[in-house]
Amino acid sequence: MNKVLSFTFSIFCASIMYAQKDSLHLGDRYAEDQIYASISYAQFFNQPQEITKSDFSYAISVGFIKDIILNKSGTVSIAGGVGYGFDFFNHELKVEEINNKTVFSSDNTISNNVFKAHNLEFPLELRWRTSNVNKYSFWRIYTGIKFLYNVSNKFEFEHNAIDYSYKNISDFNKLQYGLTLSAGYDEFNINVFYGLTPIFKNGNINGENINTKVLKFGLIFYIL
Repeated sequence: MNKVLSFTFSIFCASIMYAQKDSLHLGDRYAEDQIYASISYAQFFNQPQEITKSDFSYAISVGFIKDIILNKSGTVSIAGGVGYGFDFFNHELKVEEINNKTVFSSDNTISNNVFKAHNLEFPLELRWRTSNVNKYSFWRIYTGIKFLYNVSNKFEFEHNAIDYSYKNISDFNKLQYGLTLSAGYDEFNINVFYGLTPIFKNGNINGENINTKVLKFGLIFYIL
């Protein structure tokens, strides 16, 4: 029932926004306030030398972003928003929390080694597009920075038919950020997130610092 109400409310809000745009005239100031949703292929990079692979991983996010127009035609703006993101990684690094200390190692005897994270997202963008007040299909290039605040993280793996799970490990970097780029036409837009901060604060493996970061690339959809 809650899902039905949420869906109905979203359609209602979208209808209001479209009606407001249709009441404007060419040359009027307007904003592209939007709900966004993205799905991405995700990978770790800057991995330690002993960690050689990362299997299929993905990320999804959804949120709302607010426009602040910088010119009368509305083709240039800055925007800020808030959203939710979920990351799921199949990876090789073994992560454990032992006596309130995070321990990292490489172990090819474990299986089903996954990492899950729930994040709050705070995107900031500089935006350029070819739209006007009554033109809904247009080219766009949005670039900026996205801050992530980790609400929950979990590392899980299986060893000798026993499942291990470690939640909210102490060395996880809860505040992260990275560069973003979205570009495309109409509803279909490519989206890239290039992480600038390591996901671990003080991680090391055999004396080598762990500077693992996140790269995501996929599709993002905007609903006016």
